[in-house]
Amino acid sequence: MSITAGLSSALSGLNAAARAAEIVSSNIANAMTEGYGRRELQLSARNIGGSGQGVTVTGVLRRADPILLGDRRLAQAGSSARETTAAFLKKIESSLGTVDSASSLGSRISDFDTALLEASSRPESEARLSKVLDTAKALVNHLGLAGTDIQQARTAADDQIEAQVAQVNTALARIADLNGQIRATTGSGRDNSALIDQRQQAVDSIAKIIPLREVARDKGEVALFTTGGTVLLDGLPARLGFTPVGVVIAGMTQASGALSGLTLNGKAVSTAAEGGPISGGTLASQFAIRDDLAPHAQAKLDAVARDLVERFAASGLDSTRSVGAPGLFTDGGAALNAANEIGLAQRLTVSTVADPARGGALWRLRDGLGAATPGAAGNGQLLKDLQAALTSPRTPVSGDFMTGARSFSTLAADMVSGVASARLTAESEASYSLAQLDTLSMMEMEQGVDTDQEMQSLLMIEQAYAANAKVISTIGEMIQKLLEM
Repeated sequence: MSITAGLSSALSGLNAAARAAEIVSSNIANAMTEGYGRRELQLSARNIGGSGQGVTVTGVLRRADPILLGDRRLAQAGSSARETTAAFLKKIESSLGTVDSASSLGSRISDFDTALLEASSRPESEARLSKVLDTAKALVNHLGLAGTDIQQARTAADDQIEAQVAQVNTALARIADLNGQIRATTGSGRDNSALIDQRQQAVDSIAKIIPLREVARDKGEVALFTTGGTVLLDGLPARLGFTPVGVVIAGMTQASGALSGLTLNGKAVSTAAEGGPISGGTLASQFAIRDDLAPHAQAKLDAVARDLVERFAASGLDSTRSVGAPGLFTDGGAALNAANEIGLAQRLTVSTVADPARGGALWRLRDGLGAATPGAAGNGQLLKDLQAALTSPRTPVSGDFMTGARSFSTLAADMVSGVASARLTAESEASYSLAQLDTLSMMEMEQGVDTDQEMQSLLMIEQAYAANAKVISTIGEMIQKLLEM
């Protein structure tokens, strides 16, 4: 080997060591960066004129396990979806109140029951009649606020759908742009690892919203498909469409056209939580809350409200009421229209004829809602009958409850228990999904940057750099000797 060839080989070694140090420093700096793929420098022996002369950098390899990455994304989508559902059910359970809460629905019913019993023992007491009215109002207000919370949850879900659709559209456009940049750098032989990192981050931002699979295409590009087989990106990005309504009220449905569905490139797609093209992620969960879970909760609540109205409007309970007149609990001041049950919980009110604040009189609780004048102050029979109406077994006519007669408090407890049971199931599923996600994320991190390993590599690079520098120094001394001869 000539002196020139030796110098060239050593210089190539210095350049390779410097490039390797750059790669290692990037790995260490991004050890905690999400979406970052560990880089490895690819080297090969340099051949000049049929003889080996040093080393050449052939490229930078970005380490990633596409199968593990895909599984982690699916687990991320499932975990996020179940957490969304569990959070909604927890909110509804909190609105109704748990059994250990002094302000729960069960407590409101118990207070009303106690007030009726106390008033029936001393029907002449205006204070006890006032307590009956106050506890009845508290019960009505509790049901109404729970219904309002349900519709607010639907409104929040509608807003979230809008935000997530916008996020997906933005990310798809970004991925398509990065695909183009990666294709260009691949063709020119430049390192495109940083672009691939950015693309992975963009894909991850979609993955929890819509479960997807990534498919490799030529020249470093990727295509994206939902787990249901719908194309989100293959060359050109798809575009999701959605129109928010601002405020959702009881009775508004997607089927009636009052609520927007989802479109893909202008065509309607199913938003079903199971088996649909977007099922499994947070977008499907938000649609499920708005179009299924919340309406179901509203229907249960309305059935409880209807049972309350019908108990106190039963024929023969209050002989002073005219036929068709509302009882103590009304549908916005009127008698119940069974065909218009949706949203009843929010419209529920206490009869104005027994409310002094609205022109009524407390004594009508004792003497009858249709009474024109006060009766005997010591007659508590109607109050006893009202208390019996609250506690007597009755079969609910709506709400899809289990068959069988029950008291009003038991019916309400069944509703609360159903919500609590659904919440516990959702939280259990969310915990399982989170554990699965944590496991896959840990496996992905183990394949990422190991700072200990990188520091060991840095020591080897340092030694290689020093050795090549020593070769150059030695060759320099040899050349100097030749010049001195």
